[in-house]
Amino acid sequence: MSLNNSLQQRKNNAIARGQGNAAQAYIERAENAEMWDIEGNRYIDFGAGIAVVNTGHNHPKVKAAVQAQLEKFSHTCVMVTPYASAVELAEKLNAAAPGNSPKKTIFVTTGAEAVENCVKIARCHTGRSGIIAFHGGFHGRTNFTMGLTGKVAPYKAGFGPFPAGIFHVPYPNEYHGVTVERSLEALEMVFKCDIEASQVAAIIIEPVQGEGGFYQAPAEFMQALRKICDQHGILLIADEIQTGFARTGKMFATEYSNIEPDLMTMAKGIAGGFPLAAVVGKAEIMDSPLPGGLGGTYGGSPIGCAAGLAVLDVIEEEKLADRALQIGERIRQRLQQLQQNHPDRVGAVRHLGAMIALELVKEGDAAKPDADLTKAIVAEAAKRGLILLSCGIRGNVIRFLPALTAPMEIIDEGMDILDAVISSLV
Repeated sequence: MSLNNSLQQRKNNAIARGQGNAAQAYIERAENAEMWDIEGNRYIDFGAGIAVVNTGHNHPKVKAAVQAQLEKFSHTCVMVTPYASAVELAEKLNAAAPGNSPKKTIFVTTGAEAVENCVKIARCHTGRSGIIAFHGGFHGRTNFTMGLTGKVAPYKAGFGPFPAGIFHVPYPNEYHGVTVERSLEALEMVFKCDIEASQVAAIIIEPVQGEGGFYQAPAEFMQALRKICDQHGILLIADEIQTGFARTGKMFATEYSNIEPDLMTMAKGIAGGFPLAAVVGKAEIMDSPLPGGLGGTYGGSPIGCAAGLAVLDVIEEEKLADRALQIGERIRQRLQQLQQNHPDRVGAVRHLGAMIALELVKEGDAAKPDADLTKAIVAEAAKRGLILLSCGIRGNVIRFLPALTAPMEIIDEGMDILDAVISSLV
């Protein structure tokens, strides 16, 4: 039995099946956009730990910052005896967030925590309870964030009931015929049929849906939401957990819409793989909760803050937003060639910077998703040394999230593998 197979058996016996794994490759070391498992097999990583290591695995600057912090201390709790790195990182995140309003930050540990704290802050500031989210959205796996998430399998199945006061509307999706007008009409119907606008605390939206299938909200839709929120005193929350930190070609994807959200969630790419998340928002809103109402034991850990500061330096010094655009264009060209070669199976190619999607269908029909082919491609690619991730409420989207530091020759090698995999399966 191989080492990977042996560890998989041990994992199945030791870890609950709900915490599954996409690939049966147990990683021993990783560098930039490459990983090696315990058997010495090499993998090109087009998942980046689900958009976490935007700066690549083990970036020297991030590694050095963490090592230097470990020499000093690993934990004191920022709510007990704080440290300068947390203040400095908050200052930099406040400055980086879209819009000219004064900002403030809180640190937590996970993206789901960031989302829940956004809702707490919104409810405290507005004195209202209702929250509106979108079909296909993903906001976490806690009980409350599952309520916000707009995809049942596998995230919500068997876990209900979920908290009250949450309402969903269609996310605009040109490929599947959901227009901006239809989404806005559905929102108005929520106000007419489910909850009056004066009782809605916040609308939460991903500017590009992650788990939902990498669909981008048009700028006109985001601008319309901003106007509706302003009209009714509702806060607009931008969930930038997967889209943030140069992934889309800008520091935050909301910048493409030229609006300023009231609150933002940040995680994943914030600290190069170290557990850290944040809520950043307009100062007067962020200050609504009383002292002690926000926080957590590990939130804003000194290790995470040191890594986060290094990540921001790397993004600026290596111009990773520009690099995301270059990588995205390179992959887009290859995927569109695949689409030309297999028009009956490749329904759509989408990208915003290095957040790229390939949607697979049957008979060239958007209404006939091909989840089986998607699953087969991801599995076969892993066998050939390429790590891919699937997504989409129909299970038929392959997402590409390579490190923004990946050399172009690695990008090309990964796409060559994908070409060979698809040729072997269709």
